[in-house]
Amino acid sequence: MAEFIRIYEENPNPRDIKKVVDIIRSGGLVIYPSDTVYALGCDITHNKAMERLARIKGVRLDKANFSFICEDLSRLSDFVRQIDNTTFKMLKRALPGPYTFILPGNNKLPSIFKKKKEVGIRVPDNAIARALVSELGNPILSMSIKDEDEVIEYTTDPELIYEKWANRVDVVVDGGYGGNIPSTVIDLTGDEPLLVREGKGSLEF
Repeated sequence: MAEFIRIYEENPNPRDIKKVVDIIRSGGLVIYPSDTVYALGCDITHNKAMERLARIKGVRLDKANFSFICEDLSRLSDFVRQIDNTTFKMLKRALPGPYTFILPGNNKLPSIFKKKKEVGIRVPDNAIARALVSELGNPILSMSIKDEDEVIEYTTDPELIYEKWANRVDVVVDGGYGGNIPSTVIDLTGDEPLLVREGKGSLEF
């Protein structure tokens, strides 16, 4: 049964953040709030945890399109090939924010993703999500939690999320009600930015 930990975004309690991160670091799966919808994630350095995440999504791990949740852009070169100034300025304007940018991956990606040529990068405008990544010391591999209801695409109430997921994950962070609009996804691997999905993020930034 997963732990259920309340954390306030205005001032995330460091002890609670560390408690959640200890679970993530040991291979646990976490459900946590972002600036869009609640997300499910794990440590990108823990292969067994990533395999669990892929099984939940019903895909092969090496084929899966997950996002890397980052604290900021300072360690972008750890996973992304060198990008031009125009692209970097676009990222700086938009992040932190409700965007996922698909960027060309480099050869430092986790070994399971060596064959992938791109990586989705997120820096959410949410203090809890960024505090978790900061304490962990590397990105969280992440996917949005979709609801099985065809009308309600995303569950916003963390208590309802806990009821549905308590037996499938290791910790659920209650950061208050979440949103129900996912991030805007923009592909920056080509010559021109390509809108993949229009979500919460404005296209003017």
